[in-house]
Amino acid sequence: MTNSERLRDLQFKLEYYGLRTVIAMVRALPLETATAISAKTWSSLAPLLSPKRHQRALENLRIAFPEKSDEELNKIRRRHWENLGRVMAETMQIDRIASDPSRMTIKPASMFQRYRSKYGSAIGISLHMGNWELAIWPLAHAGANPAAIYRSVTNPYVDQYLREQRKDLYPGGLFGRGKVGDHGDDRKTARIITDYVRKGGRLGMVCDLYDRTGIPIEFFGKPAKTQAIGAMIARRTGARIWLSRCRRIGKSSKFEIELRELRVPRSSNQSTDIHWIMNEMQRQFEDWIRESPEQWMWSNRRWS
Repeated sequence: MTNSERLRDLQFKLEYYGLRTVIAMVRALPLETATAISAKTWSSLAPLLSPKRHQRALENLRIAFPEKSDEELNKIRRRHWENLGRVMAETMQIDRIASDPSRMTIKPASMFQRYRSKYGSAIGISLHMGNWELAIWPLAHAGANPAAIYRSVTNPYVDQYLREQRKDLYPGGLFGRGKVGDHGDDRKTARIITDYVRKGGRLGMVCDLYDRTGIPIEFFGKPAKTQAIGAMIARRTGARIWLSRCRRIGKSSKFEIELRELRVPRSSNQSTDIHWIMNEMQRQFEDWIRESPEQWMWSNRRWS
């Protein structure tokens, strides 16, 4: 190991131990107390520390809700920062939340009971709403052994810790996008997850942010480049698509998880089928966001 590599490794370890210290402090608090403190901190500091994202949130809200006043939009923007603050504290206790069924309500319950032992190959696609990591919870709760795609963390010690904390939520494993992790190469990851689903696996992903290599799909009346991998894999492998949203109940760390099956057409025209899937998916996401706009991640990039 070179001196440069040793210094880099030391930096990773210091970051990791610093993070573990913060996590230990958060986990020492009752969950609702930790999330309330984090919500207030984020709503106060995020506009100051991330002015670019704060401005982007307002610009995105104006695209989605041109009929609303600036006062209404700013209220949504502030509450969206509060939600992200709660998510941050929940992330540090995600294993505890995932192991507590009393915090989850699945909607519609009748559909979940009907399908819970009959999922077959499936792709669960969610959006950044409420605490979006928990959108996969019904599949884990049903013993469907779901896996998921996630953005690998550069720090390998932190990356391994985050994987370990999520093993009960994603018992099928995590397929990392990025430069590190077990499957860091994006093209290799695409091949692996396609094969995983083809063999009967259940895969979770989020599909509501800007993707520079994506397909332009109308979202709140404006074309937005959207990741197509979920639609493509489902169309290719014969898997079902389950859309899922995780909606926070009030200001608590209790959630309503709504499931909807999206029909996957398989005509002679693959491109038409994929566009239809993606249009229906984004239409459903738009409807869900309109119902609870303060719970969506407005500060992230969606339109080019």
